[in-house]
Amino acid sequence: MNERHEVELDRLDTKSQNPDSSRADRLRELFPEAVTEGTGDIDFDKLRELLGKHVSESRERYAFTWPGKHEAIRQSQTPSTATLRPLKEKSVDWDTTENLYIEGDNLEVLKLLQRSYHGQVNMIYIDPPYNTGNDFVYKDSFGDTIENYREQTGQEHASNPETNGRFHSNWLNMMYPRLRLAKELLAPTGVIFISIDDHESMNLRKAGDEIFGENCFVADIAWQRTYSPRNDAKGIPSEVEHILVWSRMPNWNPHKLERTAEMDAKYKNPDNDMQAWTSDNPFASEAASHQGMVYAIQNPFTGELIYPTISSHWRYQQDQMLDYMNGWCEYKLEDIHDEAKRAEICGIPEEDVRSNVQAIMLAQPLEESRQHAQAVLERGQWPRFYFTKNGLGGIRRKTYLDSVGGRLPTNFWPYAETGHTDEAKKEIKRLFEGKMPFDTPKPSRLIRRMLDITTDKNSLIMDFFSGSATTADAVMQANQKDDGQRRYILVQIPEETTSGYGTLCDIGEERIRRAARNLTEEQVDTNQPTLEETEPAYFDTGFRVFALDSSNLKSDEYTPGQELDIDLVKRGRTNDDLLFEVMLRWGLDLSLPVETKEYNGYEYLSVAEGELVCCMNDGLTVEVIEHIVNTDDKPRRVFIPDHVFGEQNNLKLNIVDALRRASSEGQEIELRTV
Repeated sequence: MNERHEVELDRLDTKSQNPDSSRADRLRELFPEAVTEGTGDIDFDKLRELLGKHVSESRERYAFTWPGKHEAIRQSQTPSTATLRPLKEKSVDWDTTENLYIEGDNLEVLKLLQRSYHGQVNMIYIDPPYNTGNDFVYKDSFGDTIENYREQTGQEHASNPETNGRFHSNWLNMMYPRLRLAKELLAPTGVIFISIDDHESMNLRKAGDEIFGENCFVADIAWQRTYSPRNDAKGIPSEVEHILVWSRMPNWNPHKLERTAEMDAKYKNPDNDMQAWTSDNPFASEAASHQGMVYAIQNPFTGELIYPTISSHWRYQQDQMLDYMNGWCEYKLEDIHDEAKRAEICGIPEEDVRSNVQAIMLAQPLEESRQHAQAVLERGQWPRFYFTKNGLGGIRRKTYLDSVGGRLPTNFWPYAETGHTDEAKKEIKRLFEGKMPFDTPKPSRLIRRMLDITTDKNSLIMDFFSGSATTADAVMQANQKDDGQRRYILVQIPEETTSGYGTLCDIGEERIRRAARNLTEEQVDTNQPTLEETEPAYFDTGFRVFALDSSNLKSDEYTPGQELDIDLVKRGRTNDDLLFEVMLRWGLDLSLPVETKEYNGYEYLSVAEGELVCCMNDGLTVEVIEHIVNTDDKPRRVFIPDHVFGEQNNLKLNIVDALRRASSEGQEIELRTV
């Protein structure tokens, strides 16, 4: 009998996705003529030729640069071979929560999240080190990033003193690669908010404009951080901090805010109408381009002809205006040959004004019309367009309260609406029994403002300088208010503190636990029984904790000449560890539910009812695979490490055949190994 040939399975990519690779792919798609045959590289001389006049030939141009910029860009392009290991013992509601808390250097983490969350994050908020000279500044390594990360987490502080000759450069070299990676995670409608003070606000604005695009800059928000400026401060006391905002795409518009009682108080009901209203302008601009809407309306009380003001026209079409006027008395359309007056309003010569534009005139004699109009005036509930001064004035328009919606946010956020630093400290002290484990928290009301104008009930929010985890607290508050299902991803380097609570990660995780308990208690108090009992929305107060670590795979020890049945999984690493590395490399959401299943005594892991099945234990048989592919939740992806096959080439061949048969009968099943 002939021996069956060796099967080579597709191997899982063990590196993170480089966002710049997708940009190069788009260039290849747009300009196939510029692709070098054989290598697939971009021929920039050919690309310049294809772009023609759109390429700048000038040697002098504006540039924002600093020492180390090229290395910072390269750092964002260098793939990561690290992984995120699950820490179930630190997590809350592991099986059901969709929130993530990641302990680790955010540069590496941002790289690792590219496949799973590219273009999916609706809002990013970060409060990075302000570079005051005493801040912890991440010192990125351009070599072994994981070893560098371990060294950093053993330091209590790594300051960037102003005496350092590269004071601003060091800060920019930290921020630039992180912002480049963050941009790739933003959804097309996504927005990033960055808190900063005067030390680096100018440099951040320049760097952000370069990364996100000047046309995507939204605002420089002045947040009133204090309610009591210091009188002993030198120079001009600082009362505000900057929050710089960029959108992923141009022309982003925020959600409107809730109206205030002060705003609503301007709406009255003097005519006993069905709802409150305020007096508004009856005209719109650009008369010359709307000449059919420039005409006279006769006043039924005085007989005067009322025209729009210079350069203006009536706000609505003439048939609609006629309907409104008929609410006072009977009107008709009539040509009164007022071309000169209409030309004056339009700002054009009389010979250029549109002819045959009729006026809205009284259909009955003035006295009879006045009687009808007076009766309407005294009755109340006047038409939408009404006459001022008890009928003796001009025309105004009613704008009803229910038609105006909310209010647009401005670039000044007062502490009365968004909190202040003292409020933030009191907020965290209440959670930690009067202790202050974190020195510079932000108030949750500040983050809530960002959530209100940016997110909907199902948005994904990220904070990769998460500090005391105010963002998680604010997200839970927002969900409690509107029964939302917003999710968050928080990232924080586990910097040691002197607070008595361990690392910053320990503080952040504990803050979430305590805030969740408070909010849950509040929700229980407010959820009183009603006659129409409905199932309350699921309130997610849990979070999955992951820790940045080196890969679970001995990739640095593997060479193509090795036997394929070698166990490439590092000693001490679990199936759960390997599962989440596989999920990262395959681009799956780390919050997806994971279930341990069993067939004929063999246990395997199933992610999200068939998104991924991992068979990582020895003893796998073809019968187990046949069972898996014939269940209702047929898998889309299957992962089997090489050590499971051992030297059983026939087992490998039979499993591959079983997966191919299942694929031919329905959706394709991808098989990967390491």
